Amino acid sequence: MNDVTVVLPVLNEEQGIGAVLDEVLKCGYQNVLVVDGYSTDNTVRVARSKGVNVVTQHGRGKTGAIRTAIENVSTPYLLVMDGDYTYDPADIERFLPHAAEYEQIVGSRQSKENVKLLHRLGNRLISIGFNLLFGTSVSDVCSGMYLMNTKAARQLSLRTRGFSVEVEVLAQMALRGRVTEVPISYRKRMGEPKLVGLVHGFDIMKSVLSLARTYNPAFLFSLVAASAAIPGVAILAWVFGTWLADPTPWTFHSGWALAGLILMLLSSQAFIIGTISVLLKASELRIERLLRSQASE
Repeated sequence: MNDVTVVLPVLNEEQGIGAVLDEVLKCGYQNVLVVDGYSTDNTVRVARSKGVNVVTQHGRGKTGAIRTAIENVSTPYLLVMDGDYTYDPADIERFLPHAAEYEQIVGSRQSKENVKLLHRLGNRLISIGFNLLFGTSVSDVCSGMYLMNTKAARQLSLRTRGFSVEVEVLAQMALRGRVTEVPISYRKRMGEPKLVGLVHGFDIMKSVLSLARTYNPAFLFSLVAASAAIPGVAILAWVFGTWLADPTPWTFHSGWALAGLILMLLSSQAFIIGTISVLLKASELRIERLLRSQASE
């Protein structure tokens, strides 16, 4: 327990922060850091009354809070969780047995009844898109509870804003090292929600595409080009369907057939390039991990 610092980024969470800190301390975690984003209510006063370390963040939004936390943590690991009572500190013990083996462990929310249907659908789509673009298999990429290796976290270069910071952290961790997930519970929040479903959902999805363009561009563009197979198959199906209905030479649309074949050829080449890019990226990451492990010995 002494190897992990529990980090709570907060902004106007006076209704939930006291209960969360009581639970964290009751679970035996003594290294607790509350990072305040310039709250205008009694959040800071309540947090300090619990005897924990409270710092004011620099930078904007949750990204600034995570940067500030990384700078102030001295333990080998840090666990980030929201201060609105949605995450249960009792679940922290699920992360710790795997901490030494992974750069990041994501808490996958299993209790769906406290997540709005629109948010569940959005998170599902974002997770599918993220896993496709980054070659991961994380079921809840937008989770606000995750553990990071502090040394690995200090190598992050965070540029996104708002709720997109979770996907940026995971993207960089996935490309630099090993990530996994553990199941956690999810409770009804205390206080007013800050997440606006459609607005923040579109922002996060744009961030996923932007991150893919930055960190794995060859695969992203190959994936886009490979989508040419869809109209290619449709055109060829129409050409041969028309010809089979009336198999005479003048009913065979050779021009359209050629267009369909070109699209299929483009798609297959893009798929090959994308596959090669994934293999090269995987090799690059293995070499980087090997070099880091040799440097640390």
